[in-house]
Amino acid sequence: MASDLRPAQRPVTEWDDDRRIKRLRETRLGKGRASGRLFVQLGVALLAVVIVCTQYWVYDVAPERARLASTQPQVHHIYDAQDPLDQDTAVVDLVGLGNLDASATAIKLPSFTRIGQVWAVQYDNSGLDTAVISRIIAQHALREGVDRLVLAGHSMGGIIALEVAEHIAEDTDLELKAVILDCTPINLHAVRAQSRDAGEDMLRWMGWLPGARESRSLRLLVETVARRDRYLFPSSGRNRFVDVGELTRVVDEVLHGKILSKNTASNGLIESQFRAIVASGAQDDLETLTSDDDNNPAFVFLRPIFGDADPVVDVDYSQRALFDRTGGPDGRLLVVRMPGTGHANPGQQPEQYNRAIEDAIDPFLAELELRDGDSAVADAAAGRERGTP
Repeated sequence: MASDLRPAQRPVTEWDDDRRIKRLRETRLGKGRASGRLFVQLGVALLAVVIVCTQYWVYDVAPERARLASTQPQVHHIYDAQDPLDQDTAVVDLVGLGNLDASATAIKLPSFTRIGQVWAVQYDNSGLDTAVISRIIAQHALREGVDRLVLAGHSMGGIIALEVAEHIAEDTDLELKAVILDCTPINLHAVRAQSRDAGEDMLRWMGWLPGARESRSLRLLVETVARRDRYLFPSSGRNRFVDVGELTRVVDEVLHGKILSKNTASNGLIESQFRAIVASGAQDDLETLTSDDDNNPAFVFLRPIFGDADPVVDVDYSQRALFDRTGGPDGRLLVVRMPGTGHANPGQQPEQYNRAIEDAIDPFLAELELRDGDSAVADAAAGRERGTP
């Protein structure tokens, strides 16, 4: 006969407070030795996490945040104009994603001196504000006696150039002569899928991890993992062989090139640069810049001969979008196809870029200037004829 395992039914009159306290002690949380040990381990682990997070915030995030708070955008003078008569014109160079200062790129492009002075923009390392950049450029132009500007943007820098151009056109008296776009993605659809996915992953990490915009330790980890093809090699099965020597060189390279260098774009700047692509109003900027029938700037699009040579941006897509806005028989668009180039790489292919400036961009701008001058003279003459009795 099976025993009855149900608890004994006791009437209310058998209430015993001592028995209640004994039962609570027997069933309290952590009564067993294993449970107590588990709680101790959890407490130690939690304390370790708190200590690590505190060290991370105090020694990694806070100092970098304080340093970035003191940075601001700047304009650097690189070259004077080749012809003293062109000193009233300046070519302003802006770099793309992951870069901070355009000086090194502008130095590689001395042919811009055929157009005017050459300046380079250094971004605020804490983030992007195109209104501030345009105001600093305008102030520098006033000091240097410059009346006309040509903005040149490489890759994502072209999006910044278009936004700055809109501010220059609407908020200043400076004449905007041209905007040069080097392999620029007109919108997020022009960015190839692999690069777009990597950027979107970065935005997600920035949103999830506190201090990720400033953290140098996280930057070291991400940059090292991104170079894993240099030190990880497949072996038997699913295992991978690690080349410790190459891993050491990669870590040293990232430390000196990306972490300890003061001229490297911060995580926060890279994030804001990619957000500029995501929220790109480049097509709206183009519409604004081409809305005036008389004072529209010229547009130049630099690209490799074959679209597949650019692994980051679909330059064919960007070219079609540009043509829709600025092309046509009376358009002011010049497309320059450069042999042997990839994605916005004047630093690696300066000869090709300088040849394009000398053989295509400078003559195109000179021809437009002559044509606009003739049109202005013709309009003035027509006005006088209409005014005569």
